[in-house]
Amino acid sequence: MALRCASITVELREVFLADKPEAMLELSSKGTVPVLVVADQVFDESIDVMDWALRQSDPHGWLKPEWHNQTRLLIEENDGPFKTHLDHYKYWDRYPAEPQSHYRQQAEEFLATLETLLAANTFLLAEKPTMVDVAIFPFIRQFAFVDKQWFDQSRYSNLQRWLDYFLNLPLFVDSMDKYPPWQPGDNPLLFP
Repeated sequence: MALRCASITVELREVFLADKPEAMLELSSKGTVPVLVVADQVFDESIDVMDWALRQSDPHGWLKPEWHNQTRLLIEENDGPFKTHLDHYKYWDRYPAEPQSHYRQQAEEFLATLETLLAANTFLLAEKPTMVDVAIFPFIRQFAFVDKQWFDQSRYSNLQRWLDYFLNLPLFVDSMDKYPPWQPGDNPLLFP
C-alpha cells in the first residue's frame, strides 16, 4: 500500500514461503517477506519498506514528525506482543497449552488500546489515516478473520468501523492482486 501510495514502481517477485528462492535468501537470510532491494540497500521488514517508500513520496501526509514516537510505540506493541498473541490465536492448534479463547483474550489488550484511540479520532492518531494505521491494519484484519462473527459482535465498534474503512479502500483492494510465483529467468513483473 505504501509503494502504491508513493507511486513507486518496483520489480515484483512473488514467492511461496514454502519454496523460498535461493536468490531471496541470498539477499535476506531471514527468509521472510517482503524484501525490497534499492541499489545496495536491503529492506526486509514491512515497516522499513513503508518508511523508505513514504520518504520518497508522501502525498497523503502519512509521515508526520509529531506522530513519530506514538507511531513507533504502537508498531512495536503490534509487531511484538500482539503479533505473538495473534499467532497463538490464529494457529491455536499448534499451541494446545491453552484454549483459543485464552489467546484471543491476551490479544484483546492491544485491541482495547486501539479502541480507545479510535474513540478520540477517526483513525489511530488523527482524523485521517497515517502510517501507523496502514502498518497495523493487516494484523487487525488477520485477527478479525480468525472468527469474524465473534469480532463483528465484539465491543470493538470503533475498531470494526476502522477495519471496514481499510477493507474497502481501493488502495488496499488494488494491492491484493495475486501474481504468479517468480522463477529465475522470468521477465520482470512491474508493480504497481
